[in-house]
Amino acid sequence: MNEAIHFIRRAIITRLTSAITVSGSVVPVYNKVPYNASEPFIRVYSVDTNEIDQNGSSYTFNCSTRVEVVTSYIGDDGGQLLCNQIASEALALLRTRSGSYFDLSADGFNVYTCTLDSTRYMEETELDKTYFRAIMTIENRIEQTS
Repeated sequence: MNEAIHFIRRAIITRLTSAITVSGSVVPVYNKVPYNASEPFIRVYSVDTNEIDQNGSSYTFNCSTRVEVVTSYIGDDGGQLLCNQIASEALALLRTRSGSYFDLSADGFNVYTCTLDSTRYMEETELDKTYFRAIMTIENRIEQTS
């Protein structure tokens, strides 16, 4: 049995990289956010892997990955709309039907479902900025093929 979630995370990052723009600028996508990053940005990280459908012939997993959109505004000026829009564009790229599931065949896996488990919105007010976050949990069911 092999671990599949890092292949999913890589596929999500690849699909989102350079795909979303705001005012002509590409929204960067990170696995680990650098200290000097500025908003808006997207962060992708693994949550968990659960073995499902235990049988004698294959290994099947449910992999949960989070896609977090972060925007900010000076003080309490601005709103959540940009965060909503970026999250919507990201979701349109990630939540697909069978013809566009992540192709992990070269890594020995077959992705056979992709669902949005949830989207949670958060607002955090700091001294200098108000941050808006959309935290989407994407679930992928994966079968190990080799």
